[in-house]
Amino acid sequence: MPSFPCSAILFDLDGVLLDSTRVVAQQYTIWANEHGLDPVQVLKASHGVRTIEVIRRFAPRLDAEAETRKIEAREVAATDVTAMPGALELLGSIPEGRWCVVTSGGRYLATTRMQRFGVPIPKILVTADDVKHGKPDPEPYWKGAELLRVNPVECVVVEDAPAGIRAAHAAGMKVISLPTTYPVSELHEADAIVSALPKIKVIMDGAGSRTPLLVTIS
Repeated sequence: MPSFPCSAILFDLDGVLLDSTRVVAQQYTIWANEHGLDPVQVLKASHGVRTIEVIRRFAPRLDAEAETRKIEAREVAATDVTAMPGALELLGSIPEGRWCVVTSGGRYLATTRMQRFGVPIPKILVTADDVKHGKPDPEPYWKGAELLRVNPVECVVVEDAPAGIRAAHAAGMKVISLPTTYPVSELHEADAIVSALPKIKVIMDGAGSRTPLLVTIS
């Protein structure tokens, strides 16, 4: 199996560190039905993409910012979310300051979920509120690398959605993907696919606080 030397690791949140895919699907289905839209088409385009961009695409007549607040408020209230198996152990194995979260959700939604369901909130968190262009645009991952003070080409990303894979590759990063939201057949653009987070191990490739990391897959 492949291994990836890197300076930092960037994680998507929903479907990677948090098992929240069902909640996302439920809320988009409710929203689509409220506005006479096809839930299947909305869901197909929504995972890994900023809510405001989904609304602008499918319902340009609506106030996208107001609808985003409504959908994310409903997601905040949902309790059917858990930390992904192996998430806490994996994050605990990475030195502080060498990882961050890059999510298409808003900051309030992301921090509330992480706090409520036991995922540590990193010092560096890039959300939908922090960028002008969401995934699949590379801006969110470029922003993460900039805040981590590392070269984007020295980063590894863990993702679950094609939009995120494309964003990371456009930013010059390697991508490990999980088939938690999409089937393996739709994740073929990733550099590696693993069945679950416990398959990913991170070790220090030397001594010192800024020594390279080595991401291995078992």
